[in-house]
Amino acid sequence: MSVIQISVNQKTFIKDPTSSDLGRRIVSQGIESMNTLGFEQFTFRKLGSEIGSTEASIYRYFESKHKMLLYFISWYWNWTDYRLSLALTNVESADDRLKRAIHLLTAETKEDGNFLHVNETKLQRIVIEESSKAYHQKFVDEINKEGVFSDYKRIVETIADIILEINPTYKYPHMLISTVIEGTHHERFFADHLPRLTDSLKGEDSIECFFQQLVHDTIQK
Repeated sequence: MSVIQISVNQKTFIKDPTSSDLGRRIVSQGIESMNTLGFEQFTFRKLGSEIGSTEASIYRYFESKHKMLLYFISWYWNWTDYRLSLALTNVESADDRLKRAIHLLTAETKEDGNFLHVNETKLQRIVIEESSKAYHQKFVDEINKEGVFSDYKRIVETIADIILEINPTYKYPHMLISTVIEGTHHERFFADHLPRLTDSLKGEDSIECFFQQLVHDTIQK
């Protein structure tokens, strides 16, 4: 177990899955299964069979597979916020902090050995492919009131403040950063499944390069 704890919104679970070995196995295999099957085909019955437990045991931790998806997304953005804090610490130049922040948002994720029950690479794939289902639905306002998206908003706010530090007159910093995040998800998905909708250049991560250039050019005074 890691000594580093990632805080996840308590509204996403019934019982904290990090509090037991079974809970951690549910999260670990849940990420594997949802990444493999997709949200629509993923079920607690299938997950229970994969971990050698019952469907009922999973319901003791999560009310529904939608709540599990919210848990995964909340964990991912809190982990991203933790990494963002590390990346920006003691970096005086606002331009350098912005470049580091955009890199963190747009680069492909590597596994973090601090969290043995979470495969961050596969979790990023879930966020890319499934996260829009967390808020493009009828009950998003109720979910939002529970603070489930506060970690995502905090990241946007942090980087928007850096933009305003560089150019205090720029009018759309939050819109720009949320566009970078959601646009990155779209472009990663296109690169894997619909490559003619994006551009792939040999020798570079064209998605990161595109958004670095987009942000730099957009906020010029």
